[in-house]
Amino acid sequence: MRTQVAIIGSGPSGLLLGQLLSDAGVDNIILERSSKAHVLERIRAGVLEEGTCRLLDQAGAGERMHREGLPHDGFDLTFDGKRHRIDLRDLTGGRRVMVYGQTEVTKDLMDRREATGGKTFYEAADVEPHDFAGERPCLTFRHGGVEHRLDCDFIAGCDGYHGASRKAVPKDAIRLFERVYPFGWLGVIADVPPVNHELIYSNHPRGFALCSMRSHTRSRYYVQVALDEKVEDWSDERFWDEIRRRLPQGTAEAMTTGPSIEKSIAPLRSFVAEPMRFGRMFLVGDAAHIVPPTGAKGLNLAASDVHYLFEGLREFYSEGSSAGVDVYSARALSRVWKAERFSWWMTSLMHLFPDNGDFGQRIQEAELEYLVGSRAASTALAENYVGLPY
Repeated sequence: MRTQVAIIGSGPSGLLLGQLLSDAGVDNIILERSSKAHVLERIRAGVLEEGTCRLLDQAGAGERMHREGLPHDGFDLTFDGKRHRIDLRDLTGGRRVMVYGQTEVTKDLMDRREATGGKTFYEAADVEPHDFAGERPCLTFRHGGVEHRLDCDFIAGCDGYHGASRKAVPKDAIRLFERVYPFGWLGVIADVPPVNHELIYSNHPRGFALCSMRSHTRSRYYVQVALDEKVEDWSDERFWDEIRRRLPQGTAEAMTTGPSIEKSIAPLRSFVAEPMRFGRMFLVGDAAHIVPPTGAKGLNLAASDVHYLFEGLREFYSEGSSAGVDVYSARALSRVWKAERFSWWMTSLMHLFPDNGDFGQRIQEAELEYLVGSRAASTALAENYVGLPY
């Protein structure tokens, strides 16, 4: 088999890149190690920057998002028992975010790919990139018990943190940066109305909490927990009691509780791989970087990677110029590190760190008071939250 661009991974970044390329007349094939059903079962975040929404529109996959998504003009910060609203639209000249689940984004992109005849191999086993340092890269994989070889011009590694693309890079050609945080997020999904029409981020002496949602009738809540906590030790009753302790009294009393339909613990880390290009193979999204979810940047960073890579590949095939692909890594990493900084800062600001003690809590409260009392500080938060330009 042969294609122009071989894409590893059918998560949002792989599907988005594939659709943009298809619409531009660039042939591509996606290889996905899991089944389609398994990909759609992945529960992920859902706060989309305007840039991500524009890319979904450009790919012809934004109609349902605009119909069913929840535009948010701001969010609340709570500390010392009080709530403070960050007005995103006011602070950024009219910009906002869209709450729309990553699972729904994936489904919309899958439907669009099928409608336009895009080719995807699901349950492709043992995917391995070869010869990407030269002019003729290829991939080998097994599908339906048969060995296959896919020749291509370029490889896009959109296969996540544990995928095959980054693993194929020689160790002396890549530099890794990582910080592992000493806690995780215990997350619960429940079919109950959200406690607020916008997100609430809570700093509390017992630890961080987040009140989010997937729709007007489905809520997504999180509490900070130690890394040695086990999901099975958290009954629904224990979870609801804990999150209410971490919220202002009026908010806690207004919360509707109910049985969880999903419950999990996710560790937090910051991670970057440099560079993001190796010959004719490019790393995209989680294959190249991970951010703690506090700043809502994971999916959005993957989308900006896709933007830079698509523009480079479109230029290559339409104009015969390699200028765009040559600067892909530098352009993407410039934005990645700014988002890493913001996500690290939000995490440091809102969470209980075991070694910081009472002094650390007071410093956080002082910074939060400055943040909500200074328009300049609030503006810096808002412009990062809605997304830096690309």
